Amino acid sequence: MSLSIPIERHRLDNGLKVVISPDPTVPVTAVNLWYGVGSRNEPPGKTGFAHLFEHMMFQGSAHVPKNRHFELIEGVGGTLNATTWFDRTNYFDTVPSHELDLALWLEADRMGWMLPAMDQEKLDNQREVVKNEKRQRYDNQPYGDWGERLQRLVFPEDHPYHHTVIGSMEDLDAASLADVELFFKTFYVPNNAVLTVAGDVEVAAAVASVERYFGEIPAGEPTPPVPGRVDVEPRLGGTVRDEVVSDVPLPRVIMAFWTPPFSSDEFPVGEVCNALLGMGRASRLHRRLVRERRVAKSAISYQYPLLSGASMLLTWATGYARSGLEDIEAALGEEVLALSDVEQAEVDRAIALVETDLVHALEQVASRADQLSMFELYFGEPERVNTLLDRLRSVTVQQIRSYAKERFGPDNRAVVTYQPANGNGGA
Repeated sequence: MSLSIPIERHRLDNGLKVVISPDPTVPVTAVNLWYGVGSRNEPPGKTGFAHLFEHMMFQGSAHVPKNRHFELIEGVGGTLNATTWFDRTNYFDTVPSHELDLALWLEADRMGWMLPAMDQEKLDNQREVVKNEKRQRYDNQPYGDWGERLQRLVFPEDHPYHHTVIGSMEDLDAASLADVELFFKTFYVPNNAVLTVAGDVEVAAAVASVERYFGEIPAGEPTPPVPGRVDVEPRLGGTVRDEVVSDVPLPRVIMAFWTPPFSSDEFPVGEVCNALLGMGRASRLHRRLVRERRVAKSAISYQYPLLSGASMLLTWATGYARSGLEDIEAALGEEVLALSDVEQAEVDRAIALVETDLVHALEQVASRADQLSMFELYFGEPERVNTLLDRLRSVTVQQIRSYAKERFGPDNRAVVTYQPANGNGGA
């Protein structure tokens, strides 16, 4: 089965890229807006701005009072949200198809007319919201600082992925209203955005509505290059580590490896490796570490889809109170490297799992719109969505074996370990 998602591409005079994907089978429409700005675009001293701005974008615009965006979309039975990532920020609304113009107007108003509604009180309020989020999710959670520690190990200090998406409290405290206004004028411009409309729409009418609401927003200046040094060596050059003793309930070992970036032709190989390691209860890490060797009570893996220079594959295993960190780390490293001996049947199963997840996601107009926005923003090719299955199916056993040998050895590892402060785990 190949994918054949219908795609129409347009571009407004102000540079806004528009993707329309009609689907009359469901009476809903997804409006999905990606801006080419994430934490990688933040220079030193300005970390956390992309995520802070995600919050600021819901504080009202010239014609939409604070919280009114939520009220209007939810009032017609729709849903909405936003997320910030290393390479982008996205905003998305799903509404009954006859409410398409409402969603487009709301998104256009905050793209074109947010600055008149921005003030110091809103900045102070949302800065405290973000700082409290950092305390709750990162600083005061067991293992909560793992991402910050791992990024510092994996990526050099001058690399744009060295700092976390949420940023530092010091940088957030230092953010001024003028800083926020400059950030908006630099990145929240039509020529740095992709708008996708997917679902029960007629293409010509949808394009006309997009032109009506977004067409008068002026284009911005070309966005500045990503700060810092993007190019990195193919491997870390050894095993780097951070050993933590803290108030955590159980020992945990987190292990990451540099892998080719999302733009690489090798990225699907990493996705299949990730599925082999961590997808489902029959995956290698769960089967070997949890069920057979019983060195861990849980184990996961995740392949990051990062663009700048390198990505990374993450694995971790959480042990029992009796588990030794050395035993967990040794077992985890062995099982990851053991992919160099993978067999065809196992690869077939992993590819089938990834395919199933992908097809289920694309059945939903919101997820489909998100994928189309991503491929248009990153590559200028929303049609890549229709080649995803072919790219996965082209991954061979030999590619997996070579990938594991080249990338999962001790010469390309970052390890963060957590030891309970009491020395033998918690309750």
